[in-house]
Amino acid sequence: MNPIADKSYEVRLTSPLPIAFILLWSSGYIGGAFGVRYGEPFTMTFYRFALAALVFLGVALAIKAQWPKRLAPYFHAATVGLLLQALQFGGLYTGISHGVPAGQAALIVGLMPVFVVIGAYFCLGEQLSWRDLPGSILGVGGVVIVVASSFFGSEASVGGYGAVGLALLGITLGTLYQKRFLGGVNLWVGCFIQMVTASLVMLLLAYTTETMQVTEWVPFAASVAWITLMNSVGALTLLYLMIRRGEASKATNLFHVIPAVTQIMASLVLGEVPSGVAMVGFVVSGAGVYWMNHVRAK
Repeated sequence: MNPIADKSYEVRLTSPLPIAFILLWSSGYIGGAFGVRYGEPFTMTFYRFALAALVFLGVALAIKAQWPKRLAPYFHAATVGLLLQALQFGGLYTGISHGVPAGQAALIVGLMPVFVVIGAYFCLGEQLSWRDLPGSILGVGGVVIVVASSFFGSEASVGGYGAVGLALLGITLGTLYQKRFLGGVNLWVGCFIQMVTASLVMLLLAYTTETMQVTEWVPFAASVAWITLMNSVGALTLLYLMIRRGEASKATNLFHVIPAVTQIMASLVLGEVPSGVAMVGFVVSGAGVYWMNHVRAK
């Protein structure tokens, strides 16, 4: 589930919920990068989605959430799960396992707001202004700078960056599809359907393409527990609270901070220190996403 911008609210860094949301969302990249050291990406993602599905089912049953009475909402929720969960995180963790630094992966996926604005114009008929152009150019240009600089002395492969590109495609298409078709479905029920769908897809991919073996269970399980409870469940719960308090736009407008926060975490926890050229790319791309989510809305 993704925040939908409500431009009637002002971004305030003093509000604790958006800050917590950004920290938890960013930590998912670090937890995933840590987990793929001990297990394969599809296997890890399967465990993540399966555990998250159990949590969301438990909450839905505990609060006696209303389940859809028609088949269409289940289909739409499953489609969102395929795109927003399976494709995004399957591609993301595959890319990280192939050497893409966590901060750079966050930067690429962080272009989602740029492509959602463009996609909404073509798919949803929403207005696209010339004021969107500078943000698009800066956002994409910054990523090009970072990726280009990374091919010198980096262990990441072209396939790794391609997998992260699929993650960006998944979160973009999933956001657009969700916005168009998934309104009115209870949050916890919708998330349960998404996670079940994504876990089945990941199980199939893990069974057919991986060994599903784990080298060290303790750190692997800790990583899976973190990205499940803090990222899949915790960040989503905070988003739900922000929606109820009318603060959903703060999470959206702060989306441009996620790559920078992730990079700081990656430098401290994983020792991934970017080059000077890459830092320039981070700044350029961050400025572009900031433009798309804040400046253009004024």
